[in-house]
Amino acid sequence: MLDLKNLTIRKANEHLLARDFSVEELANTFLSVVNEKDRDIHAYLEIYKDIKEQVRHAQEKINEGGKNILIGIPLAIKDNILIKGRKVSAASKILENYTATYTATTAQKLIDKNVVFLGRTNMDEFAMGGSTENSAFGVTKNPHDTSRVPGGSSGGSAAAVSGGMALAALGSDTGGSIRQPASFCGCVGLKPTYGIVSRYGLMAMGSSLDVIGPITKTVEDAEIIFNVIKERDPKDSTSLSSDVYSTKKKGEKIVIGVPKEVLETPGMDVDVKVNFENSIRELSTLGYEIKEISLPNIKYSLASYYILMPAEVSSNLARFDGVKYGMRKEGGDLLEDYLLTRGEGFGKEARRRIMLGTYVLSSGYYDAYYNKASAIRRLISRDFEKVFDVVDAIITPTAPTPAFKIGEKANDPLSMYLADIFTVTANIVGVPAISIPSGEVAREGKNLPLGLQFMAPHGAESTLFSVGKKFLGEL
Repeated sequence: MLDLKNLTIRKANEHLLARDFSVEELANTFLSVVNEKDRDIHAYLEIYKDIKEQVRHAQEKINEGGKNILIGIPLAIKDNILIKGRKVSAASKILENYTATYTATTAQKLIDKNVVFLGRTNMDEFAMGGSTENSAFGVTKNPHDTSRVPGGSSGGSAAAVSGGMALAALGSDTGGSIRQPASFCGCVGLKPTYGIVSRYGLMAMGSSLDVIGPITKTVEDAEIIFNVIKERDPKDSTSLSSDVYSTKKKGEKIVIGVPKEVLETPGMDVDVKVNFENSIRELSTLGYEIKEISLPNIKYSLASYYILMPAEVSSNLARFDGVKYGMRKEGGDLLEDYLLTRGEGFGKEARRRIMLGTYVLSSGYYDAYYNKASAIRRLISRDFEKVFDVVDAIITPTAPTPAFKIGEKANDPLSMYLADIFTVTANIVGVPAISIPSGEVAREGKNLPLGLQFMAPHGAESTLFSVGKKFLGEL
């Protein structure tokens, strides 16, 4: 049995190329952990049946002298990213047996590097939620404490990596759906700059907010995957080349900004606050300049996000009507077909957000809600532009609390939405953000991970990798 605890992508690659173990041995070691743990954790919705074929193909490439760093690496993929010929359901009954007819650009880039996709991971239905309790196919549990959530919506991906059931995973992030589960599960989670990673083949939730990114064990692993999946894609009209943004010159001292508004956040766990303050001191010890900053409109981020995002949800999910694909329920006429299909096919949270989004876009309310939220988005973006003139990165906690109990917030949507308070801003503004582990806190005899979030200017992922690696001692 291989020692998976300290295995990273780079180490696994070195061992594979040195023939210390084969691709088959590596994949089988992860699959044995899946067989042992996943009945309880429920990170995966499906383990793929063609793993042997993927393994054989990767091993052949190595035997032929292939040396790319991802060759033969076992990955998991979130259930809203398409791979042609494979089931993909966005954890929704309405798409329960849907088979993808094409492959997402990000998935194809990894397939081209001969990774081994082990399976598709559980998530909140259509990425709507912060706990993976909203899946139509059951709740995923946190490997650190199975009475608690793994976060969401990429909770299955984070649980798979945290639980040793994949070396890394792809997730998607609309308002924190990579970073928050990474924080809850003790992983690294990267939300790239909006547009630098193609959204082609990602089931859309909020088209101006969605980003695909990696969940990994180390910052270096996140950087490795990011460097493969980034770059402009002609199939995605919003995609950009990463070189459109100027980045900081190497060797210049990095200044990290601490928004004074963060410590005034209501409902922040005392231990999270202490951990955050200790992390700032640690960064100062590491040689970073710490500067207090103000983001006066950041307090409106959550409210504006929960207007903009449902509005986009209501438009994007209109296509699931039982006519073109997915579940179809027969009624007395076409309208009844729609009502039955969507009423039974969508879960409670999806229906809630569709109705909320339809309301804010409706006649008489568009100006009152959607236009105002869009104006606030521009104000927040200007605040960030000003701040990034004087600092290179912004630090906050990733989440206001450690992982909460399963069921604790299920019947309190507002409380659940508040868990996104530190993460939604990066999506609203489009800047890159990373969550890295920053320690643990004891709860009921279990040690629960905490996360630290860094945000940087558009295209400055390199700054996030540099700070993250130094903080975690990877350099």
